[in-house]
Amino acid sequence: MTANRLMPEETGILEFLSICNSVYSDDAVSQSIEAQRAQYDALCARFSPPIPAGLTFTDSPIRTVPTRRYRPRHVTSETVLLYLHGGGFAVGSLESHHAICAEIADFAGAELVAVDYRLAPEHCWPAQTDDGFAVLSELASSGRRIVLIGDSAGGNLAAGLAMRAKQAGLSNIAGQVLIYPALGGDLTAGSYVEMREAPGLTTADVAYYREILQAPQDDPVAAPLKSVSVGGLPPAFITGAAFDPLRDDSRQYAARLAQAGVEVWFREEPQMVHAWLRARHMSDGAGAGFLAVCEAVRRFAAARRSHKVTGDALLHESLLEN
Repeated sequence: MTANRLMPEETGILEFLSICNSVYSDDAVSQSIEAQRAQYDALCARFSPPIPAGLTFTDSPIRTVPTRRYRPRHVTSETVLLYLHGGGFAVGSLESHHAICAEIADFAGAELVAVDYRLAPEHCWPAQTDDGFAVLSELASSGRRIVLIGDSAGGNLAAGLAMRAKQAGLSNIAGQVLIYPALGGDLTAGSYVEMREAPGLTTADVAYYREILQAPQDDPVAAPLKSVSVGGLPPAFITGAAFDPLRDDSRQYAARLAQAGVEVWFREEPQMVHAWLRARHMSDGAGAGFLAVCEAVRRFAAARRSHKVTGDALLHESLLEN
């Protein structure tokens, strides 16, 4: 372990990191893409509990894009949840986030569609966002409201899809839930420097994923922080992790949305690291963070009308407190 690596103190998240280190090597990005995916799959399997009772799922393509549709036993909302998985745009699949998607759908009482978008380096940008937008467009054509959800690279894709939906005039996006998203921040400043050796994800890792994706960093869909205007975007719930080089992407994007009059809730987990979603059943902090995510999804899914836009909507607190 690097001497200057800042570490959290919560027992549960430290146990999580210990398990991760035994499965996923620190130098994974220096290995072949096949080796990276094998390690990531093993890591995800290690933190994949049984899905909620009564929930069903089916795999089927939407406009040729592989997807998995989850339906909880009790559906209380006609809103559709659209989930984009994390993994640096290079690893991850329908299996990697299976339990996460199932638990969110069950909590929200809404159907969830997970997207198995094409991965880099075999498929460079914009393949990933194009796959997501193809699925989004098909779902939107039904007239049902949609909540966009994504973690890490998936958070980037979800934020980008919100922008593409705005550009295309799709008005039925109920909200966006961005979980420690990668939004195109400056790799030489802020948390990218302070947390450059953070456990679970380093700044060098972020640079690697950007390099293989080959996305233009001045394009607002690829790098939402570079957008000239974020006004008119759907309401957002954004959560970041204190021990994460991506931390300031969340802070800065939440602030920009609020300044533009977009309703936004911001939450930062003080003892969490990147990928803390997988620690939700063994860490108090991760469990609380996941509950806040689920509450946000349910709130957006249950809303009967468009959220009122406010100029001072940046709230540094959980939806649970509202």
